[in-house]
Amino acid sequence: MIRKLQLGALCAALALATGCATITQQDLDAVRSVAESAQSSAADAARQAGEARQMASGAQSTANQALSAANAAQACCDATNERVDRMFEASQTK
Repeated sequence: MIRKLQLGALCAALALATGCATITQQDLDAVRSVAESAQSSAADAARQAGEARQMASGAQSTANQALSAANAAQACCDATNERVDRMFEASQTK
């Protein structure tokens, strides 16, 4: 009797497993569609990241040029102030 119950349970388990494991072409097409959409989104994100990297690089280059120009202007201003100070001191000693 126990042997028959075990055999019946085994047959029921196999029947359930076979029924649950059946994947239709429609299911595969749906999964494929989701995967292709995800791949397309990832490729688009990678393209946008590359464009953002290029824009950031251009902005950094512009900022470096602006800093260089500001440093040159400050050096010129400092030199002019020194000359004015020397001229003022020279005029006071006369």
